[in-house]
Amino acid sequence: MKVVLLAGGFGSRISEESQFKPKPMVEIGGKPILWHIMKEYSYYGFREFIICAGYKQHIIKEWFANYFLHNSDITFDYRNGQNKTIVHAQHFEPWEVTVVDTGLHTMTGGRIKRIRPYVGNETFMMTYGDGVCDVDIRQLLEFHQSHGRIATLTAVMLEQQKGILDIGGDNAVKSFREKNLSDGMPINAGYMVLDPQIFDYIEGDQTIFEREPLEKLAEEGELMSYMHRGFWQCMDNKREMDKLEKYLNIGKAPWKKWND
Repeated sequence: MKVVLLAGGFGSRISEESQFKPKPMVEIGGKPILWHIMKEYSYYGFREFIICAGYKQHIIKEWFANYFLHNSDITFDYRNGQNKTIVHAQHFEPWEVTVVDTGLHTMTGGRIKRIRPYVGNETFMMTYGDGVCDVDIRQLLEFHQSHGRIATLTAVMLEQQKGILDIGGDNAVKSFREKNLSDGMPINAGYMVLDPQIFDYIEGDQTIFEREPLEKLAEEGELMSYMHRGFWQCMDNKREMDKLEKYLNIGKAPWKKWND
């Protein structure tokens, strides 16, 4: 199953870093936060990734193009007029990574719509490239498969200004509203599972996924929530970046379930 990662925004709220690179490429613990998210999915066996790039998309492509080189022990032998490369030890991930330029000013829904040819007629996972979580992705998928609706999102209880959810007793999302004042309601943490019918809810490049598509799915009873009561943290600003860095420095990063 493919994992779609939204990584095309400008990241203006963390401009100290994003003026030089896309926000998902901002490093925590010496690796881009995008890499950490991919490691989460890989830990559960999901290793086919489609990255929706946009702003400074060439940086993402170049980073993955050089990933093998930068994570292996290599001897470059130029003696005797040769250009010989000897790989001694390989430290790379068993991933297939497709990086798609989904446009500089495309909205989140438009970015998802643009990668439809790479997903095909299959269920896929999707999340944002700037937040980490310790949700059990296998259980999330099993929950999605159990209810038969088009979309499942991961809901967390945090006092932040994100997508506010009204969740019924059967875990169906009764309504969805984006970025209002925090009032103790569950919020949308991403980590979604989406059936291919989702593309029919997205009109084009200027569609904001968190508005018309999710709102309409909620109205139709096709949006379900998987309640996660563990760790989730986005990286919207320098303070949150430093917070994630601290978790890694003290060896207590809840999302880091893999061994180095």
